[in-house]
Amino acid sequence: MPELRPSAAPLRFWADRPLAIKGLVFIAIPLAILFAALASLYLSSTAEERAEADVRRAFAIQRDTYQVHALLSQAAAGVRGYALTGEDRFLEPYSVAERELAPTIQRLDEAIEDPGVRNEYATLTNLVDAKRQGLGEIVRVSRGGEDPASSRAVLEAELSASRDVLERLGSQVDVIQRREAVLLDQRRARVDEVRSRFLLLTAISALLGLLGSIAAVYLFSTGIVRRVRVLEGNAERLAKGERLDELPDEADEIGRLAQRLGRASALLRAREKELSESEERFRLVVDRVRDYGIFALDTEGRVATWNLGAERIKGWQASEILGRHFSSFYPPETRDFLPQQIIDRAIHDGSAEDEGWRVRRDGTRFWANVVITALRDGKGTLRGFAKVTRDMSERRRTEEELRTAQDEAIAASRAKTALLSRTSHELRTPMNAILGFGQLLEIDEENFAPHHRSAVTQIMKAGRHLLSLINDLLDISSIEAGVSELAIESFDLHELLAEVHSIGLPLVKQSGLAFSLDLPEREVVVSADKRRALQVVLNLIGNSAKYNRTGKAVRLSSRIEKHMAIVEVEDDGPGIDPPDVPRLFTAFDRLGEQNRSATEGTGLGLALSRSLVESMKGKIGYEPASTGPGRLGARFWFSLPLAVDATTPTSTLTPIEVPEE
Repeated sequence: MPELRPSAAPLRFWADRPLAIKGLVFIAIPLAILFAALASLYLSSTAEERAEADVRRAFAIQRDTYQVHALLSQAAAGVRGYALTGEDRFLEPYSVAERELAPTIQRLDEAIEDPGVRNEYATLTNLVDAKRQGLGEIVRVSRGGEDPASSRAVLEAELSASRDVLERLGSQVDVIQRREAVLLDQRRARVDEVRSRFLLLTAISALLGLLGSIAAVYLFSTGIVRRVRVLEGNAERLAKGERLDELPDEADEIGRLAQRLGRASALLRAREKELSESEERFRLVVDRVRDYGIFALDTEGRVATWNLGAERIKGWQASEILGRHFSSFYPPETRDFLPQQIIDRAIHDGSAEDEGWRVRRDGTRFWANVVITALRDGKGTLRGFAKVTRDMSERRRTEEELRTAQDEAIAASRAKTALLSRTSHELRTPMNAILGFGQLLEIDEENFAPHHRSAVTQIMKAGRHLLSLINDLLDISSIEAGVSELAIESFDLHELLAEVHSIGLPLVKQSGLAFSLDLPEREVVVSADKRRALQVVLNLIGNSAKYNRTGKAVRLSSRIEKHMAIVEVEDDGPGIDPPDVPRLFTAFDRLGEQNRSATEGTGLGLALSRSLVESMKGKIGYEPASTGPGRLGARFWFSLPLAVDATTPTSTLTPIEVPEE
């Protein structure tokens, strides 16, 4: 297409104007001509209407002047008849004239605008007034009330004067009619002139409108249409990837669009080159990946590409597998249904993942992780699938080994539990005998020497400690073995805590600590094993009494949270070191044992408490109490489920103070 370069300066100036200005010019020229034509038509129409109104007004003036003369003539004839006969029926024209003269005169006064006619109108109104007065006097005299001789003389004089006035009135009406006839001819000539000018103006407006439209079309064609066609041709070349023709260097929007189109063409060619290079690099990377089989499938599931990783994992060469269906990688037992299921899932969900046995070219099997992704174009049309395969055989062997080790650990734990249970039962019999003989010795200890009594005390102390350890071992082993029997029942937590307080009070007092109890105002009914719950609370209170060496008090309380009752045992002692908190409920792990050599314990209390609470569908935990500056304290809590028919109490606590002894 030839290059557009306007040579004339005005054309170049026009080409550089923005499209908004050009569009405004294209629209403004016809609109201006249209508005001018409409204005001229309006003015012509207005002038014609005014001329026609003047003509109508002249006709109205002639009509009304004739009406005035006719009314007065009829009134005069009626008055003469009344004067001669005295009959009232002759006064009807006079009454009509009196009624209609005023509005007729008013119309004439409003319609007459010509100064000459206006002067004649003034004379006419004077004659009308004189005529009306004369007629009124004749009527008055005719009705009597005076000397007949004098009345007749007056009546004759008035009738004569009335005839003179009527004659003058008729002459004056003729004068006005002649003047209005002249004005009427002039106004008719003016109407004809206005119509002629209107037709001429209409023709001129039509000609100007045609010329303006032609000018607008010419400007639009030279300024926009031809250049848009150039852009259209370049757009087609851009779609084909061909080089664009050079465009005129113009400053309006089309010129800037042409420049941007040229830059876009250059940028597109550069990006196509980059994309081609990127695709080549991607192909090289995919082809060189060894740990993953990465390849493409067509829409039917046939292999379309093949990389080095797929060759290494599956054993197929590219020339052997391209074009074959990917179900060749599946073992016979899943080959007929599983490949299509995975394809269907990928089409529906966008991608599908599967793990299972796959078959190499030589028939050996391997455990594979496979991800298939549906590939769609911008319109959503399915173009194929991307498939990534990873050999997971080593991970599967590791998982099987871990599973075997886990099974062995579970078996060992069960064996340990059985051993502990059997050993505890075996130890209980001789321990009962030792304690029995020790109790017999305690009965006669007053007969022993002091060192013998001390030996008996040590025997009983060690025996009871060993029996407590055996009982705890039996409890833990029975819980772990799942054979522990719990007597779940509904009971009042208030009564249980009161019983715990009375049992634990001597132990806490023995440690030199105050023991307080906070109970809910109303009854709280829980569902648990009452004996085991009592055992857990006493265990927590015993720990607080044993290990609170620096504090002054132990507090037992309860509260309600949702559908659980919370029991708390709190002291103001040194608390637990944060690093030791995770080990609190571990069996045989006595925290800070190096600093607590004088404190007896088996290391099973908290572990047993956790097992018991969890077996009753509750939880147990620990948190610092923070009862004072620099002192953490310890707060152990456990939860028990509320009974289904229990009434949930308020959380208000009533402290019960225990006096010190």
